[in-house]
Amino acid sequence: MCEFCVQHGDGKKWYLQAENYAADITHDTALREFVVDFVTGFDRRMQRNIPLLEVVKAALRPIRSAFTALARPRQIADHFGQPVPIEECERIFDIATSITQLPCVCRHFVGAPERGYCLGVTVKPQDDLFAEAFRDYASGPDTSAFQHLTREQGVAVLRRAEDEGLMHSVWTFKSPFIAAICNCNLASGCMAMKTTLQLGYQTMWKGEHLARLQADECAGCGACVDRCPFEAIALDDRRMALVDEDACYGCGICRSACPTGALSLAERPRETAPVTA
Repeated sequence: MCEFCVQHGDGKKWYLQAENYAADITHDTALREFVVDFVTGFDRRMQRNIPLLEVVKAALRPIRSAFTALARPRQIADHFGQPVPIEECERIFDIATSITQLPCVCRHFVGAPERGYCLGVTVKPQDDLFAEAFRDYASGPDTSAFQHLTREQGVAVLRRAEDEGLMHSVWTFKSPFIAAICNCNLASGCMAMKTTLQLGYQTMWKGEHLARLQADECAGCGACVDRCPFEAIALDDRRMALVDEDACYGCGICRSACPTGALSLAERPRETAPVTA
């Protein structure tokens, strides 16, 4: 059991609890200010933080440890993410009844093509807040109207993302309030994956599942190796897929590439210690 399920889910999957989507952003001044500042200041923070994290990564281990000890609690309290498989994203759509297509702050920062990969998930539309937060964006979905999606349209976005090898993740804004599902990978410019996987600063935590292989059904095609956004699958000398459980984040995207259905998801072993990257 991950630490967030203990803290925010009463021992159940925290991102499937309705109360974590129920905040009224429009009238919660502190939360509203945080969302607006997060979006409008994202590029500026990344320009500052990425070089800083590169310096910290190159520093001696005691310095890295001290930096992590100071930064981790604030990251958890303000903004963190966790991969969620597509079937549980669909359950989120049943809880968070408003689905709004939003521009992606990471793609905006790196100049990557924008096709509406990020979804605002709340219990009510927040058009005025989104318009305020994204007012300076010149690309992406129409930020003056923000396209509202039906559940079926939202699922179609998720399936399109899977076809492109993008994993789904939920994100908090002033935890435990969840306001977005993102669809991304390193190649698309995901800053959370870059800071977590490459720079050693955790903004994304492992999900509640692990990939499992049915060995006698593996065709050895390697499609799952190419699809896994966390490089957690490789082919052995017999050209059979092997899942590195330490590297697996449990997103489940590998399943969409497997032509024989050899891959599935299993619950990650339950534990009460904090989950680490």
